[in-house]
Amino acid sequence: MISRVLSAALMGIDAYLVEVEVSLEQGLFNFALVGLPDSAVRESRERVIAAIKNSGFQFPQKRVTVNLAPADIRKEGSSYDLPIAIGILAAFGEVAESRLQDHLILGELALDGSVRPIHGALSMAWEARRKAVSGILLPAANAREAAIVQKVRVYPVNTLREAIRFLNHQITLEPYRVDIQQLFEGQRNYPVDFSDVKGQEHVKRALEVAAAGGHNILMLGPPGSGKTMLAKRLPTILPGMTLEEALETTKIHSVAGFLPPGQALIATRPFRSPHHTISDAGLIGGGKYPRPGEVSLAHHGVLFLDELPEFKKNVLEVMRQPMEDGRVTISRASVSITYPANFMLAAAMNPCPCGYYTDSTRKCTCAPPQIQRYISKISGPLLDRIDIHIEVPAVQYKDLASRQRGETSEAIRERVQRAREVQIKRFREAPHLFCNADMQSRDIQRYCRIDEAGQQLLKQAINRLGLSARAYDRILKVSRTIADLGGSEQILPEHLSEAIQYRTLDRTLWTSGYF
Repeated sequence: MISRVLSAALMGIDAYLVEVEVSLEQGLFNFALVGLPDSAVRESRERVIAAIKNSGFQFPQKRVTVNLAPADIRKEGSSYDLPIAIGILAAFGEVAESRLQDHLILGELALDGSVRPIHGALSMAWEARRKAVSGILLPAANAREAAIVQKVRVYPVNTLREAIRFLNHQITLEPYRVDIQQLFEGQRNYPVDFSDVKGQEHVKRALEVAAAGGHNILMLGPPGSGKTMLAKRLPTILPGMTLEEALETTKIHSVAGFLPPGQALIATRPFRSPHHTISDAGLIGGGKYPRPGEVSLAHHGVLFLDELPEFKKNVLEVMRQPMEDGRVTISRASVSITYPANFMLAAAMNPCPCGYYTDSTRKCTCAPPQIQRYISKISGPLLDRIDIHIEVPAVQYKDLASRQRGETSEAIRERVQRAREVQIKRFREAPHLFCNADMQSRDIQRYCRIDEAGQQLLKQAINRLGLSARAYDRILKVSRTIADLGGSEQILPEHLSEAIQYRTLDRTLWTSGYF
């Protein structure tokens, strides 16, 4: 007696179909599970046996062989419990096979037969649609997420017995439906706003420029100056997510198991802020079976690294490739997986080990060599990928006591959106460019031309302020964004002047107390 049940497995953020084959033969009782299962899948034997018995069915006292095909790809996770249990009962004659070949079945089983949620339901629903599978049986907790995929009927089930009764045509389940546009619009609200920030107008301007051009930004300032508060509000001024971006971001969070309960779609740009003790595998992804890391969880959003020099050097260096390519490839002996990682980096750091080198109200206790060693923890190649460095001074009392609210995120976001539209129009003949931050040397020569007055200003800045050679291209890219915000087709000297102020770490005037 043989039965076949359709299920699905994850490979990166995508899914592929898995056929659960069950064979019952005469002989001493044995339960064999083959097809490269991992520990969680092998443990399903005990869960399946208990769930079948506690649901009021008899477990067949035969030789049970379960194969997960294709057998050359490792299977992981607990989503095979429900299809295995249904396959065993189908081979035993308890379940009609008429619906098994055109329905995808997913779910983890509790010992009492109830169905628990799984990871990656959205990706699996997309694969079901691609393979023209007519319906999906999955845990009720995942139904809203899977129903985002149109043209696939999603049937939520709460127990093994309910799933079997549906397959046997004993009950009728209504497909779960959601209005994806209404869901998308209803979840696009941020809990924070730039109007909450007191003072720091020049830093807000720098963040606006960074958002408008997609530039990575580094903030330097003493403790308590508001660096983290400002960074948390950076996603609120980025252009609104498109539905395609929201779906891709949701797939990553669903696969990683970080999709908030009851939330089917991530419609706001992610903000990830890992602690400085994170490992390189935690940051870019990894593990025996590679999982997405923080750079992928921040896809289409912001990755914030607070206390940047405190991160281990090898952890920071592994970010260079995903920052350059917008994706990260994790290779292991048995598998190589690529995750998207198109994020905007926002970092913060103190100007010295004690934190008060630039604070006018507190005395710095650090010697110049200590300050130099502290700053040198950040490598030149990493700084090459950060276009804007901005100093964040301590907030003045008059700003803290002021009752006047600052400009809202919505007003800033409108200007950012207009600047992005200008860039999209400019780069329509360069499909590899999406914003000014993506420009390479050849693109800068083409799109960032400056007049004679601008050339003289830039020459003076490099000679007098001690700006490094790598600052040249960054200044041109940032000035192009400032011009876009101002609605100017030409890069004017005032745009260059502002961009020069955003190269704090490239200046050499350390001993004067001025970055």
